[in-house]
Amino acid sequence: MVSETSHSKKESIEELLLSFSNANTRKRRSFFETLEERIVEISDLGLKAFNCFDPNGYDWAAGWILQALYRKSQESLVDFQPFSEHGWFNAASEKGIDYEQFQKNLVAQKFEEADRFTSSILRQLAGSEAVERGYVYFSEVESMSKTDLMTLDRLWIAYSQGKFGFSVQGRILKSCGNRYDKLWPRIGWKKDGVWTRYPNSFDWSLNAPDGHMPLINQLRGVRLMDSLLNHQAIKSRI
Repeated sequence: MVSETSHSKKESIEELLLSFSNANTRKRRSFFETLEERIVEISDLGLKAFNCFDPNGYDWAAGWILQALYRKSQESLVDFQPFSEHGWFNAASEKGIDYEQFQKNLVAQKFEEADRFTSSILRQLAGSEAVERGYVYFSEVESMSKTDLMTLDRLWIAYSQGKFGFSVQGRILKSCGNRYDKLWPRIGWKKDGVWTRYPNSFDWSLNAPDGHMPLINQLRGVRLMDSLLNHQAIKSRI
């Protein structure tokens, strides 16, 4: 029997990318090795390599390819070609927020930096008082921009193989019967009844549990996270 991986090696690079984009999550992982081996061909295609992907979508396949291109590239993030115009994924904002550096951190898997950016954006979306005090009140969440919250969530998903994002946390919470005491250990924020210490005890990598990022300051109680996960921008994705 011919394996999925060996069969994919016989395809043209365009056919391989199309097969990768159409595959489910489990099957996509079987393409990783072959795609890495053929990364020069993908690079030679330039932006044509992304013809079968939606820059406005939540699909993480394009994000994985961008990360693979970056791993093989000898360029700095500043010069990395797919980021010549603010990043491949469209990042809409009602508040004039530039998500270029956020995408650069995500493509380089600098997840701790991306998480800090997320916290900063949440404060900006909450308003000047939140920016000044340095944290967000749960009562400020409802008025946050739907567009910007969707952008944050979408980019986290797109660059994490679907592992991270607010809506991912919401789906895990739902599977836990909406019990936060069961959510915390599932996403790695609590172990053996002890809160995970920030930042060094968190796993800033794709090896982290699903839903591990982005972080929300649970020390202020569950209401902030609950408000975010129930915001219409996020709830519609759960």
